[in-house]
Amino acid sequence: MTDNDPITLPEEAAPLYAASCRLCELANQRTRVIWGEGNPEGRVIMLLDNPGAREDREGRTFVCGTRATLQLGAAEAGLDMNDVYVTYVLKCRPIRKYDKEAARNSCRAHLLSQLEQKRPKLMICLGNVAVQAFFQDPEVEVKRLRGSWYDIDGLPTTVSYHPLAVRRRPGLMRLFVEDLRRVVVRSVETGTAAGGSRPEEGS
Repeated sequence: MTDNDPITLPEEAAPLYAASCRLCELANQRTRVIWGEGNPEGRVIMLLDNPGAREDREGRTFVCGTRATLQLGAAEAGLDMNDVYVTYVLKCRPIRKYDKEAARNSCRAHLLSQLEQKRPKLMICLGNVAVQAFFQDPEVEVKRLRGSWYDIDGLPTTVSYHPLAVRRRPGLMRLFVEDLRRVVVRSVETGTAAGGSRPEEGS
């Protein structure tokens, strides 16, 4: 796998109420709150598990392996990153052991606030943590859910592998590109997904 001249996506500053959040123990670990990056008005939101070291160091210009792989897959799928906004289940980078369930539950309010404010057309959850958190089901897995669209609280949602998993297992790149291409196709369609969290007909 080669990196396709990845770029650093512009970061969106966290709103004041989130920047000072003390809802969970990560407030005592974080350097800062990382809200999201890319186009704040993008039609597609990509959801990752949590920020990494790259996002935690404000002002750094390098692109981490996650971003490089994500952008490579997007380029192969024909997905314009100018139409994408990337955010996280957790808005703080964990640096030591913490209560994962409590942190995810606390941070869910921030994610729902983002979605209410941004009103994206599509969501793609990348990796099992993001999928389980957004679907509110600790048993679901990417390998079982990928390939279909789901309606999660009115938002058409699909899933794929975490870019780091793709980077470590290059054989997943073909599936990753397939999933991103599904987003490209859906992004030009109109209409809403079927109710519940079941796959739509013809998915």
